[in-house]
Amino acid sequence: MIQITVNGATRAVSPDTTLAELVLLLTPLPQVLATAVNGEFISRNQRDAHCLRNGDAVFTFQPITGG
Repeated sequence: MIQITVNGATRAVSPDTTLAELVLLLTPLPQVLATAVNGEFISRNQRDAHCLRNGDAVFTFQPITGG
């Protein structure tokens, strides 16, 4: 297991966990969340390719829309 933080809370996940898999654990509606890892925005279409590493800080948020 590796240790990451998700929105400030420590969490243990398998070493091969992708960001997409983590988001599915957090919500049944992954399309409603935007994500950043270590301060870098990761788009929805990049989540499957982004493997989490020990010590990563993941932040999820709902994007703000308007005009």
